[in-house]
Amino acid sequence: MLRASCVTVFAVALFMSHACAAAPDEPPIDAASSAKLADDVKAEFLHAWSSYRRYAWGHDDLDPISKKPRDWYGTPLLMTPVDALDTMLLMGLRGEADAARELIATKLDFDQDIYVKNFEVTIRLLGGLLSAYQLSGDERLLHKAEDLGRRLLPVFDSPTGLPYVEVNLRTGKTRGTKTNPAETGTLLLEFGTLSKLAGRAEFYAKAKRALVETWQRRSPIGLVGEEIDAETGQWTGTDSHVSGGIDSYYEYLWKCARLLGDDECAAMWKPSIAAVNRYLADDVDGALWYGYADMRTGARTHTTFGALDAFFPALLALSGDVKRAARLQDSAFAMWQVNGIEPEVYDYRSHAVPYKGYALRPEIVESTYYLHHYTHDAKYLAMGRTMFRDFVRWCRTDAGYAALSDVVSKTKKDRMESYVFAETFKYYYLLFAPEAIDFDAVTFNTEAHPLRATWTAGRR
Repeated sequence: MLRASCVTVFAVALFMSHACAAAPDEPPIDAASSAKLADDVKAEFLHAWSSYRRYAWGHDDLDPISKKPRDWYGTPLLMTPVDALDTMLLMGLRGEADAARELIATKLDFDQDIYVKNFEVTIRLLGGLLSAYQLSGDERLLHKAEDLGRRLLPVFDSPTGLPYVEVNLRTGKTRGTKTNPAETGTLLLEFGTLSKLAGRAEFYAKAKRALVETWQRRSPIGLVGEEIDAETGQWTGTDSHVSGGIDSYYEYLWKCARLLGDDECAAMWKPSIAAVNRYLADDVDGALWYGYADMRTGARTHTTFGALDAFFPALLALSGDVKRAARLQDSAFAMWQVNGIEPEVYDYRSHAVPYKGYALRPEIVESTYYLHHYTHDAKYLAMGRTMFRDFVRWCRTDAGYAALSDVVSKTKKDRMESYVFAETFKYYYLLFAPEAIDFDAVTFNTEAHPLRATWTAGRR
């Protein structure tokens, strides 16, 4: 189970020294080797993308083992092409990008009698269209984004202003009241950007209200829970954490201030991160983790961390807390090294793995990229090299990349989510080729789509 070269009995020393960031016989990563790694990432992206084109062109996703297309809602919304487009543009893959852009511009039709999940469609499709428009200048993509935004607006018409979970793209009917802070508070980057570019204030106003309504329902100690009713505004799940269901709510509090210059978002961020650091941070044997606590009392409820939580070092670094970010990243990488790839959920006190799956997630790579940007420490390049090699070794298939159902046995699962193209490959590439984008001039949405404040000269 454990890598003998790095860990014996999962020694505490691993968490404290993290000496396995680069094996002793590995050469240091210089400019040439970093460029070679970037080329390797691009080649693997093309392997996955060409497989999608061969077996699933015009559909949402490719299942990489059965080599069959998959559509989320029975009719395709081109999830993979939209998610992948800005990655191809950043990689300089013009031919592939042009083909995807033409497919999107001519075939993507949102006039469909289907219920879609507002959160996923917003971060993947709306965010992807807006980013690709800003990178390419193709007005057709902005028109698609505005059409989609208009069709999503009915989700905000609840008594509280908190969005319903799903909306019918044709009829505007909504459904799903049990939601969470990630789904209610991770919309303003996309709707705010659309508002600025399309000149429609309602996009900004409705998404902003949803974020504020979520924040106003925080507990007296400053934490939010993991489930809330959109119609009543009452919490139905009171565990607090930085994992799935809450994670990107915190991300957007800071990023909305960064991208949109919204001082109210910055004002909401400050007490929120203070509460998170006070009640969720957990020092164990010299290592920093973030666990679960009751939103009302702050009492510890679970000592788990996982693949989704691994975005948090990036957010800490982006908001200026690089020291804490580095400590948490060391813990996340140690978690990766236990089995040579990270699990979905890991108990950092017992070292058990309650959920052994690996869904090709990007978050730990995202944090590696951010920390390298802020520190210029070559250890993060070495960290990324280790993870990328493990990623290729265990997840590559003849037709793309497959998730793992078990990180111990490395059993593959027939699933390749579109975020692999939008995020996982993109963050690996940018780690090794940071010159491909001006980090300080963009803000990545939670799907890694870079957005730029083109509407205000001189602003990020």
